Amino acid sequence: MTTPDHTIIQLTDTHLSTPGDLVHGVMDTTRNLRDVLAHLDASDQNVDAIVLSGDLADAGKPAAYECLRSMVEPTAARLGASVVYAVGNHDDRASFRTGLGLRDVGPHELGTPYDVVHMVGDLRIIVLDSTSPGRHDGSLEVEQLDWLADQLRHRTPRGTILVLHHPPIHSPVSTVDFLRLNDPDSLESVLAGSDVRMILCGHAHHTGASAIAGIPVWIGPPISYRTDPMPPAGRHRAGVGFGFSRIDVFGRSAVATAVDVVGAREVYSEPRSVAMERLWALTPLAR
Repeated sequence: MTTPDHTIIQLTDTHLSTPGDLVHGVMDTTRNLRDVLAHLDASDQNVDAIVLSGDLADAGKPAAYECLRSMVEPTAARLGASVVYAVGNHDDRASFRTGLGLRDVGPHELGTPYDVVHMVGDLRIIVLDSTSPGRHDGSLEVEQLDWLADQLRHRTPRGTILVLHHPPIHSPVSTVDFLRLNDPDSLESVLAGSDVRMILCGHAHHTGASAIAGIPVWIGPPISYRTDPMPPAGRHRAGVGFGFSRIDVFGRSAVATAVDVVGAREVYSEPRSVAMERLWALTPLAR
């Protein structure tokens, strides 16, 4: 068996809440994360980094980030892995930074986009903040794209993994497709010809894959609950089911593998039209 040059674990959409609270009245997301971390602890796989790709907290509360950090970082330390955090649309940038102990900006800049670079050996991981406060769809500012282009001018020996919460690709789930990254063409133009090996996303609550600029895009399975890509006619549905991803880098290529931790039962089920009307109300400028 060929040994990968690097192995990254992607955890996404943890949606942690106050301990004891149930997301959608059903899901104990803290327990889900605990089960995933136990799964990792039981593995003998070398892990270079654990990437958490957004929606770490369900409501952006500081206590949720403190809880997540207290759970994830001991496991990462046992594995010898770096921890890489990214922001999602359910996160609050200031609480995210303070609760996770991040020191990338001063106290007066806590609400600015969280765009950072991590080096894991000779592999670069770039985190790009695709969120806009008060909105659930994704976007990138011109300044962020210019910053990304500047970073990518300098190539690294094992290339780059790009992490952003909102997928720059379509989804078969109408609500997810409505809330994907806006203007993915601008991102694609920056990425063309770069050393980016793979783009890691979350947000969709279903596993998926595509490509932009010839670069694979991977949507990791969520830790909280799953949307159903093929629900009964006219329904928008989610079920219990969670997992994580392992990303193995072999030379110039990266391989994504979804790891299921539990099966599925229904979390909620409602008419798709009701779900879309709720999204229209939350995002009036997108009409």
